[in-house]
Amino acid sequence: MKTLVWVEHDGQSVKDATLSAVTAAAKLGEVHLLVAGQGVDAVAQAAVKIAGVGKVHVADDAAYAHQLAENVAPLAVELMGHHDAFVAPATTTGKALAPRVAALLDVMQISDVLSVEGEDTFTRPIYAGNAIATVQTRDAKKVLTVRGTAFEKAAAEGGSGMIEAVAATGDTGLATFEGAEIAALTRPELTSARVIVSGGRALGSGEKFHELIEPLADKLGAAVGASRAAVDAGYVPNDYQVGQTGKIVAPEVYVAVGISGAIQHLAGMKDSKIIVAINKDEDAPIFQVADVGLVGDLFKIVPELTEKL
Repeated sequence: MKTLVWVEHDGQSVKDATLSAVTAAAKLGEVHLLVAGQGVDAVAQAAVKIAGVGKVHVADDAAYAHQLAENVAPLAVELMGHHDAFVAPATTTGKALAPRVAALLDVMQISDVLSVEGEDTFTRPIYAGNAIATVQTRDAKKVLTVRGTAFEKAAAEGGSGMIEAVAATGDTGLATFEGAEIAALTRPELTSARVIVSGGRALGSGEKFHELIEPLADKLGAAVGASRAAVDAGYVPNDYQVGQTGKIVAPEVYVAVGISGAIQHLAGMKDSKIIVAINKDEDAPIFQVADVGLVGDLFKIVPELTEKL
């Protein structure tokens, strides 16, 4: 069984989510990669070194300069003539691409795969992760998105694959790239950080969020996250959101400050190795999943904790 994995990249390097997707794909059989972009030689050279990869298909064309899903999907479908499954990370871009590939192949997509039980059988979360469904598909071609936190990352070095250039399928004209506002990160990315400090609506304002959360995160070398309530209140941008409708994370340590623990938020972080909760409400749902709970006024506890680190 041959599996085609879409490589998520920033034009220079392969993103960590791809490494998890490779691990999942390896459970299905032979792993091939698809690198689509413009001027992506560095990405292709990095991709071919990933352990377990047999071949890297490279489509270098202006049509893929911004990796628009509308343009990449026909390319993936073209390559699926020689592959049995298409795998993409369950990231924002992966979730935009995979459904289009599935629609063009006229098959059912299986989303957020947590484990590979066989060539046609997978598990995935339902009800915000409170139940796990085992899904079997009869489709000849499989289209999957895989949750990165559920699979170990494949080794970025040690592979001995080969690069094969593939012809571009061109611009479909269905979408155009207008621009991008990319925030400069001074801290680790949420999805790959070892430690995350998240704040909730209880912080009261954007000023208090930055004043209390960021110094603590800096002391811990952590990424900064937020609940949907904090994002909706305008404290921080959408990129910070952790939860069912935000980013799914599983760091070694997750510090939840002023977060009550709504089911949608828990769905995005409950797989963290150690969860530390700070909340004045001792009955808050977050304490049901927390390994360490501090009941008290976050406006006193957080500065004191930051000072002592």
